[in-house]
Amino acid sequence: MKAVTDDITGYAIAAGRGDRAAAAAFVRATQHDVRRFLAHLPGVREVDDLVQETYLRAWRALPSFAGRSTARTWLLAIARRVAVDQVRAATCRPRTANLTDWEAAAESTPAGVCAGVDERVVLHGLLDGLSPERREAFVSTQLLGLSYAEAAQVCDVPVGTIRSRVARAREDLIAAMRPATGHRRRPGAAG
Repeated sequence: MKAVTDDITGYAIAAGRGDRAAAAAFVRATQHDVRRFLAHLPGVREVDDLVQETYLRAWRALPSFAGRSTARTWLLAIARRVAVDQVRAATCRPRTANLTDWEAAAESTPAGVCAGVDERVVLHGLLDGLSPERREAFVSTQLLGLSYAEAAQVCDVPVGTIRSRVARAREDLIAAMRPATGHRRRPGAAG
């Protein structure tokens, strides 16, 4: 199989050979996508720790990275495995939350500090309502911009499964955005 050569993959191959500048470029080019991907996976906590663990595992594997897929796809597959391991570990040891006086803390936030946050909260709420498989496929393709083939590699499922999950996720999101009354506005109607 021919090696894939894009900038990020080139950085990964060079980093695997010991090039520190390429390693730094690899992290800079991928860290936003890794963080974003992990933040949207179900059950994920401590995203910073998971990002760090993803890169630790990637560094260990870089010398054997052959470029049969893009380095971005390869790294996101590692991130997915890190998240799965974290969720498994979390289910084995229950945690408690420190919620002392959370209402006072929320009320003390000055007005305007959270401008633009409402939309993100709504988006996260909608995404959280998706099944884990559909969310993973949707985030991979629609938020991170992976191709269906790349998302299939990351999620370790056939391309058709990714297509189906994304289509169903879109249907679920559209249904979740409809008013609770079931009333639909006519296109172009004032409202």
